[in-house]
Amino acid sequence: MLVAGFPAGSFQTNCYVVAAGPGEPCLVVDPGIDAVEPLEAVLTEHRVTPVAALLTHGHLDHTFSVVPVCDGHDVPAFIHPADRVLLADPLRAMSPEMGRLFGDLVMREPREVRTLADGAAVELAGLALRVDHTPGHTPGSVVFSTRTDADEEIILAGDTLFAGSIGRTDLPGGDPEQMMRSLRDKLMTRDDGTYVLPGHGPATTIGRERASNPFVADLTAARGRWA
Repeated sequence: MLVAGFPAGSFQTNCYVVAAGPGEPCLVVDPGIDAVEPLEAVLTEHRVTPVAALLTHGHLDHTFSVVPVCDGHDVPAFIHPADRVLLADPLRAMSPEMGRLFGDLVMREPREVRTLADGAAVELAGLALRVDHTPGHTPGSVVFSTRTDADEEIILAGDTLFAGSIGRTDLPGGDPEQMMRSLRDKLMTRDDGTYVLPGHGPATTIGRERASNPFVADLTAARGRWA
């Protein structure tokens, strides 16, 4: 399996390219601000061609370049229905201060948008992926899981789980209790060796986060609290 990523734009949002191998069809995950040029360089380097863009959630720093990527390659975008509205109206999920920075921004959906359901099995680019709805950071946040040929699980986690932290829940649409449920029920149930590719920052594993991330360390002990 090929997984190539780079941090895009001022928010340093991780954009990933995932394929069965070099020269194969690929998936683009979270093409954010200023992602088009470095993405094209990655596609050229590995001789891969996009068949879809996967969006872990609808925040602008993860979706800003989805229209030129999807329409430019004539491929669909996949997003959870609860966040679809943010493709054309991203300001509704921003703080007032951030909204003022992008106040004159005009956005639209790509020509083709497909929605994702919790637990869906998706076959794209020769890869089998599972979709898990993980609300908390946004109402329509999801994580995508797949496995390598060596049967190692990889999670494209968006802004649900980071190395040493978790996604913020104080923006419009955020919900701290939903975030804790999502982490407990959809992520911390995975094997320790599961790789986590977050929306910002370095890669990690579930075991490393279970042992050292202060935001998830007590989830098992606090199970009743979030039931």
